[in-house]
Amino acid sequence: MEYYLYMAIFALFGICVGSFSNVLIHRLPRGESINFPASHCPKCGTPLKFYHNVPLFSWLFLGGKCAFCKEKISVRYPIVEFLAGALALCAYICEPDIIKAAILALLFILLLALSAIDFEFKAVPDSLLFTATALSLVYPLLYDFDISLLYPAAGYGLAFFALRLIITKVLKREAMGSADIFIAIIIGAILGWKLGGIAIYIGAILTLPAYAIANKKGYELPFVPFLSAGLLLTILFKAQILELLEMIYG
Repeated sequence: MEYYLYMAIFALFGICVGSFSNVLIHRLPRGESINFPASHCPKCGTPLKFYHNVPLFSWLFLGGKCAFCKEKISVRYPIVEFLAGALALCAYICEPDIIKAAILALLFILLLALSAIDFEFKAVPDSLLFTATALSLVYPLLYDFDISLLYPAAGYGLAFFALRLIITKVLKREAMGSADIFIAIIIGAILGWKLGGIAIYIGAILTLPAYAIANKKGYELPFVPFLSAGLLLTILFKAQILELLEMIYG
């Protein structure tokens, strides 16, 4: 019974944090304050009532439209809130320790926000990126302050930094975003050497069909969402991946 109670708590926690992350997604890339003004319709500027800001439900009850000017509200808002709740739930299911699960849930939601911003703006706010990185470095050291636990984070970060320099030199133009380096650090900190490499490989594989579509449309494909997806999938299927590696390498 306690297990299911915590599942509900984590899901609700994720939905609420996801609601706030919608503010971050909308305001930070535009250089706006996340505190002032209070929540308002971006079209008519009318301040919203508290019952207009209930995660998931308000969008449904309002029919996806502003209560005042009837301007359509992007479907991104309920999608982000729902996904944030699902990600927080996944964090609890995958991580038996409550505190580490909470850190993982926040990290997943930050990566969701970074991915949404990267898709739209092809750049991410340093404040979110640095916060996500800090959480990932705290995660392995929470109960054991052993600096060697951060070696994979440093290793993957340096590898991506070197890769960026090489590709930029070969192509003679800026290649890869600096944010990708930090995501690699996050992956190394959370998963370690072996699984970190698997997560990066999965992220790279996921880009292939997306790149084929984006290339035809002349769209510049961001890498942060795919690296984040690789991290999530590796954590979700960690046991199966380890079992497969054991079968292959003995």
